[in-house]
Amino acid sequence: MKREVLILIGVFLFLTLGMHHKEWFEAPIEHLSNLPHAGAYGVGMIHPLVFTVAIYIVLWIPRGIYKAFKKKS
Repeated sequence: MKREVLILIGVFLFLTLGMHHKEWFEAPIEHLSNLPHAGAYGVGMIHPLVFTVAIYIVLWIPRGIYKAFKKKS
């Protein structure tokens, strides 16, 4: 469980810094304060969590399949 939380946090940080690196390094407080007004694909303020969970699930599917076959062998 702890490992999965660390993977989820890692995905979040990777996506956040990958997409908004300029904003995070120039004005992080301003970037966070503008979060309630975000309009990312109509998701709004929770878009970082929605995208993080979506990518996490996409990454989890092959890992889950691998673990299922590994246990049978």
